[in-house]
Amino acid sequence: MDKIAFTGSPQTGQFIMRAAAEHVTRIGLELGGKSPSVVFADADIDAAVRQTASGAYFNAGQVCSAATRVIVEDSVHDAFVDGLAQRAAKFRLGNPVEDGTTMGPLISQKQMERVLGYIENGRREGAETICGGERAGNAGYFVQPTVFADVDATMTIAREEIFGPVVSVLRFSNEEEAISLANGTDYSLAAAVWTNDIHRGHRVSQHLDAGTVWINTYGPTDTRLPWGGMGGRSGIGRDLGRAALDNYTEQKTVWLQMRA
Repeated sequence: MDKIAFTGSPQTGQFIMRAAAEHVTRIGLELGGKSPSVVFADADIDAAVRQTASGAYFNAGQVCSAATRVIVEDSVHDAFVDGLAQRAAKFRLGNPVEDGTTMGPLISQKQMERVLGYIENGRREGAETICGGERAGNAGYFVQPTVFADVDATMTIAREEIFGPVVSVLRFSNEEEAISLANGTDYSLAAAVWTNDIHRGHRVSQHLDAGTVWINTYGPTDTRLPWGGMGGRSGIGRDLGRAALDNYTEQKTVWLQMRA
C-alpha cells in the first residue's frame, strides 16, 4: 500500500499512524477540531451570532470544524451570549428530511450519552448553562442546542472536541489574550475572526494556529483550496486543492550526462 488517507477521530488516526510506521507508509490524516471563533467588539455582532449558530449547530455539531469555541471581547460578551442563546432556542429539532426541521439527532445513543456527559462536566466545573443542556424528548438521540458562558480555558468543554451541539463562550480583554486563548488547544483545523478592522483581521489570522481561517464569515470551503490541520490532534497533510494531488504523487529527479 502506497498511501493511506483517513478522516475521523484523533484516536483512530493515531492507531493508523502507528500501523503505517511498520512499513513507512505515507499517510494523510484529517482529524478533529476545536475551532475558535474570535469576536472583537467592533464586529457585526448580529452576523457573528447568526453564522456562529449555523457553524456550531450544523449537523448537530457533528462536524470537525464546528464553531463550538467562541472567544468574545468583554464589552460585547453579554450581548453576544444573549443573541446566541435566543437563536439556539429557535432551532426546531426533528427528522432531517421533514420540512421545518433545523437540527437533527446525534448519530447514536453512545454519542448522545457522551455529549450529555460533557454538558454535565461543564456544569460541574463551573460553567453557566445559558440555554439547552438537556436531552430533547425521549425518542431518538436529540440533544438541545446548548450555550455555556463563564467558560474558563482550563475547562474540559473548552479543550476537548465534543462533536455535538454545545458552544463554549470565553472572554478576552485584548488582542494578545484572544490569540493565546484561540491557540490554547491541541487542535489546529480551522478558526474565524470577526472584526471591522481588516488590518486586524489579517494580523490575527496570521497568528492563529489553523489550516483555514475565515474573516467575518464561517464555514465556506472550495474544492480548489487546501483543507487540513496544522498538526496536533487535527492531523497532517491536506485534502482538496493542488496540495491534495501532491499527496498522491512523488517527485523524481533524473540526471543525464550527454557526450559532446
